[in-house]
Amino acid sequence: MNVVSNSTPLIALSRIHRFSLLNDYFGAVLIPQEVYEEVVTRGGDLFGAEEVASAEWIKVEDVKNRIAVDSLSIALDKGEAEAIVLAKEKDGMLIIDEGDGRRTAESLGLKITGTVGILLLASFDGKLDFKRALDELIAVGFRLSEKEYKRILQLEKSLHRKGA
Repeated sequence: MNVVSNSTPLIALSRIHRFSLLNDYFGAVLIPQEVYEEVVTRGGDLFGAEEVASAEWIKVEDVKNRIAVDSLSIALDKGEAEAIVLAKEKDGMLIIDEGDGRRTAESLGLKITGTVGILLLASFDGKLDFKRALDELIAVGFRLSEKEYKRILQLEKSLHRKGA
């Protein structure tokens, strides 16, 4: 399955030193040109820039349907719009965190996950302490309401109990 990422999960996972989870779980990850520009070119010395630029498993792909990108860019930033359209073009899963982008992707029938979903997967596989990783994520600026934080911790506990 093709997997496309928006910029926020790349940066967030890099900030908590878990960037390699993307490669562990998905092998190659596709990103549109605008996401590359946001993270590497305009991101410069920020988290994620070096990791994305040097990861051989990150593949930059051109989005073909520019009209769809322009249409989605009315409500979303260009990187999100390109990531959504690329995932649709590649019939792939999208890794995205922003609420408006997630809702748009879901309305288009895309399979989605986000940074927290990847951490949940790694937790279930015993690769990390989920609460610690989630707390690290929040400590570096990942926005999550207290209510959502508690809901996610409960979800993680119930998944472990069920062995799902």
